[in-house]
Amino acid sequence: MESPSSGALQNIAKWGFSMFDDGRYKNIVVDLINSIETTQYDSIGKAGLLIWQSLSNEGVLHVFSTGHSHMIAEELFYRAGGLIQVNPIFDPNLMLHEGAIKSTALERLPGYAEALFDTVEFRKGEPIIIMSNSGINVVPIEMAVLAKKHGMKVIAVTSISISSMLEPRHPSGIKLMDVGDVVIDNCIKDGDAVLELPNMGQKVGAVSSIAAIYIAQKIVLGVINEFIKNDQVPPVFMSANIPGGDEHNAKLVKKYKKKIRNLY
Repeated sequence: MESPSSGALQNIAKWGFSMFDDGRYKNIVVDLINSIETTQYDSIGKAGLLIWQSLSNEGVLHVFSTGHSHMIAEELFYRAGGLIQVNPIFDPNLMLHEGAIKSTALERLPGYAEALFDTVEFRKGEPIIIMSNSGINVVPIEMAVLAKKHGMKVIAVTSISISSMLEPRHPSGIKLMDVGDVVIDNCIKDGDAVLELPNMGQKVGAVSSIAAIYIAQKIVLGVINEFIKNDQVPPVFMSANIPGGDEHNAKLVKKYKKKIRNLY
């Protein structure tokens, strides 16, 4: 491995980047997770109960987000220790790999969510998790409104603080947090990035994905807790890399493949 050039080292010293973080980012992330634990316990529990009620009756948990938040749908889908009955609503046009600027424009486009909603098989009473840090863009809000209109249960994960400070882009003036049957605050206060660069006013070190993934997995644990409380076996995937994993998973996939199109 080559050593950094003397010029690069001088720049590091000049800007103080070698000590810029100095453990602050870790402390902020730990404090954020602790805030979620202490303030969102009841809401996460309610979400777990709603999901269990559907899954225990052969229903499906739907998950939808746009931009970076779409990673949460991937986080919950088809993974070892994860729930089998998860239907991620993936739309490449709303993800960054198909064009970041385009995806930003499309998540603000009225009517786009309706076209997407019509391609998914939903049942009345089934839950859908929708995550959006700002909670103001049109498509996540439209998806939540459509879900409620069709009798589904909306679990909204958003920053209540940030959303409260911003103007909504939805024509009706509502925000994602106004639509949720259960609203889980990711506890982020004033923006995604949390460390301010010296003399620049620009922040770095994003935390919304960390908060969202933590909340997503806490919801899963809440669902599993409900199965255990009711003497039921939680429907979860095994690792495909351990003996018996493929066989275990194949039975679950066969059972739910018609309801979850992304399994194949």
